[in-house]
Amino acid sequence: MYDKTVRRRRAVLVLLVVLSLILLTAYFGEAPGGGLHSVQRGFLTVVSPIQDGANKALKPVRDLFGWFSDTLHAKSQLGELRKQNNRLRREVVAYQANEHGYHELLALDHLDQLSVNNYRPVTATVVAKSPNIWYSTVKIDKGTSAGVQVNDPVINDEGLVGKVTLAASDGAVVELITDSEMGVSARINGTGETGVLQPKVGEPNDLVLQYLPANTSVTHGQYVVTSGTVSSPDDSLYPPGIAIGQVSSVDEESAYTSVNVHPLVNLHNLEDVQVLTYVPGSKPARLASVLANLPAGRQSAAGGAEGNQLASTEAAGK
Repeated sequence: MYDKTVRRRRAVLVLLVVLSLILLTAYFGEAPGGGLHSVQRGFLTVVSPIQDGANKALKPVRDLFGWFSDTLHAKSQLGELRKQNNRLRREVVAYQANEHGYHELLALDHLDQLSVNNYRPVTATVVAKSPNIWYSTVKIDKGTSAGVQVNDPVINDEGLVGKVTLAASDGAVVELITDSEMGVSARINGTGETGVLQPKVGEPNDLVLQYLPANTSVTHGQYVVTSGTVSSPDDSLYPPGIAIGQVSSVDEESAYTSVNVHPLVNLHNLEDVQVLTYVPGSKPARLASVLANLPAGRQSAAGGAEGNQLASTEAAGK
């Protein structure tokens, strides 16, 4: 019974193929006004309105799927462009710093300079944020068990985030650069003029770089980076050259020039950060020890060139 059914189906298939070949041969062999052409035109007359209606009905669905596809593709491109922008920004900051400091480095090439490469970065995830619009602190999921210590600098791929102010075994509190108690010794990249960077009063998303010399030449859009020095005993010794923000405006009315700075890091959407940690005996550890052992007056002076050279010389000699 099964064999008969199979043979019957095969015979029907062969018959249909032969019939199709006969119809195609007849169709292409007859004149445009022939019977088969007339049947085709009649069939298209009936089917075309149905096809057009189906196309119009399904167009919103096709457009929706196309919108999702374009959106996902655009988001992927946006993420890649942001990474490229951050990388290019770091290269521009490094180029400007190297260009300005070329002659100084020739004169001081015997000194062992501090850099980000002297630190051991520990990647951490932000697990909590302070419950106010200032976002002055965040909590991360790495602590002393991973080598994180108080005053360790914290960065991400955009620039400086802040510093560690409290560290437990499996977590730490990071004080952001917009916190009211923060102060970072910073300089105008490309000129070397140094001041103290602090949050701008009444502006939770902006900073102000104060105590610059009155004749400081600053232009809109210049980058502000860490100076690699400290201005007070409880400062973090940030490695020099970490990008912080860009100059948005200049105030020259007082005896000292001050500039408004917009942070590069989006502090409202922090997810992953890197804590720059160091091990005992490393260069950052030796510099921190030198600064901690200086008298209070000399420690504050470390914010200038004399203190910076003293700390670097001590590190080079150990």
